[in-house]
Amino acid sequence: MDKSLEKKLTSWLRKQKKACGPYLYLTVFSGVLTGLCLVLQAYLIATVLHGIIILKLPRTEFQLSFAILLGLILLRAIFSYARERFAFEAGKRLRREIRAALLDKLGQLGPAFVGGKPAGSWASIVLEQVEDLHDYYAKYLPQMVLAGFVPLTILAAVFPLNWVAGLILLGTAPLIPFFMVLVGWGAANANQKHFKALSQLSGHFLDRLKGLTTLKLFNRGEAELKVIEAASESFRKKTMSVLRIAFLSSAVLEFFSAIAIAMIAVYFGLGYLGYMEFGNYGGPFVLFTGMFVLILAPEYYQPLRDLGTYYHARAQAAGAAEELMKLMEYQIPAAPSRPRKTQVNPLESDLPIAIEAKEFSVKSVSGTVLAGPMDFRLNAGDHIAVVGPSGAGKTSLLNGILGFLPYEGSLKINGVELNDLPMDLWRDSLAWLGQDPMLFQGSIRENVALSNPGMTDMTVRALLERARVLDFVDQQAQGLDHPIGEQMTGVSVGVAQRIALARSLGQEAQLFLLDEPTASLDRHSEQAVLKSLNEAMAESSCLMITHRLEQLSRMDEILVLDKGFIVQQGNFQALSQVSGLFRQMQTGELDSLQPSNKEVTP
Repeated sequence: MDKSLEKKLTSWLRKQKKACGPYLYLTVFSGVLTGLCLVLQAYLIATVLHGIIILKLPRTEFQLSFAILLGLILLRAIFSYARERFAFEAGKRLRREIRAALLDKLGQLGPAFVGGKPAGSWASIVLEQVEDLHDYYAKYLPQMVLAGFVPLTILAAVFPLNWVAGLILLGTAPLIPFFMVLVGWGAANANQKHFKALSQLSGHFLDRLKGLTTLKLFNRGEAELKVIEAASESFRKKTMSVLRIAFLSSAVLEFFSAIAIAMIAVYFGLGYLGYMEFGNYGGPFVLFTGMFVLILAPEYYQPLRDLGTYYHARAQAAGAAEELMKLMEYQIPAAPSRPRKTQVNPLESDLPIAIEAKEFSVKSVSGTVLAGPMDFRLNAGDHIAVVGPSGAGKTSLLNGILGFLPYEGSLKINGVELNDLPMDLWRDSLAWLGQDPMLFQGSIRENVALSNPGMTDMTVRALLERARVLDFVDQQAQGLDHPIGEQMTGVSVGVAQRIALARSLGQEAQLFLLDEPTASLDRHSEQAVLKSLNEAMAESSCLMITHRLEQLSRMDEILVLDKGFIVQQGNFQALSQVSGLFRQMQTGELDSLQPSNKEVTP
């Protein structure tokens, strides 16, 4: 991983630790108390053994020491448990806040941005990569402090007793962090590649799963199985690479700590045999000193070994943070400015909305112009249709008006620039209905009352009746509680579209934005939806993308788009009498009035 990028990711990760609240500090404090209990335990054990074995004192002399020792064991267990609980709570709070921030960010960026990646990739970022931040905050950061405090405390206790043992501990300790850093460089790169492979595999698999019917019909099942197998094998190799580094690094750290402890044991052994007489500040080698140092020696290296183990959590977090940081810091070009507090709200009244566009160009999130510049006007209460070939920019125009994509030029809503309006206020004034209805897992009641969870059953039934779907609901055993599963299982496309229409009608909007609202419907369902829409839009403005010729005659004006520009503009009768793109579509010379489900916004 590039050093500058690694520093940037580490800095970003440290800035997020405030989300852990006080629990990060409580984790460290519990670890510090555990370390102090450990030193006191070693002191009591060495004292008791020296007294009983060397001084030949009766065991009754150490009853108080035994009681204190048992108390310290209990305290150490309590502090260890508290440390784990505090660490888990710190990680949980961090993950919860990061996920909430990510979802808020995705909501702010809008569906046009989210549609640029497969759903599986977003699932990997929001679920897997956020989850991989847990150990960094719950284990690595607290261990960074404890890896300094506990060894220093042990050195402070050992040096006054034996300076040779203290020098051995002090001299061998840096080897563990040194090799830990060397291994960590490779671990960060391996984790980064692992996350990219996981994201690609998730997106690839989910896309193929959603299109399984199409793949079967075109006899592409076996070919796609081989593609998924190749992607899975690539992910397996990258996963094993991460695990290989983790296991090898743990073995290296254990080896060096074992060598250091053996050096101390050999030193004291030779001292007791009389071959070494230095290190005790001129005094003799006593059992207390040797037992005390040897008990503490493994504990001296344990925090450093734990830090080496958790160093992989740092590498894992750095690999996960790259995508998270890019997403969190991403800014849409020409993002809407915050409204001035003194500005008059142009949407206060319930009157229909008027829209005026001048030199209006819709841009992608990367800054590419998708449609425009164009000039048009939607007068209050007017109904305008937008038609054109696939890829002409119709959906891009709608996304620009919805505020999901940035724009250049001017787009005024009741005389006020869209960028000067708060988006939540603007969208509260809209009713949107697309060609692909989106119902969420839950009951029919919950889907209709999405914008107002407190909506009464009477109101929900009234909306369903206006959408010509109440008969279907009443035929179900559970009525309004009829469950709708994932991917709208349990209802047909026509019923789903009418339930979505009931949800839109519940907003009592001043402007209807419709994107081929009858594209997926049969004639009976289409007529029912159109009749409900015409009734609902009687006192509202409307901008509708459509491909149905019979719908155009009811419109006050028609905008004909081609390659992102308005090439024709007028009512149905006027456009039918002049040569041009609309006439070609009308006579069938250009097959473009079919539903353009494939039109996407980059």
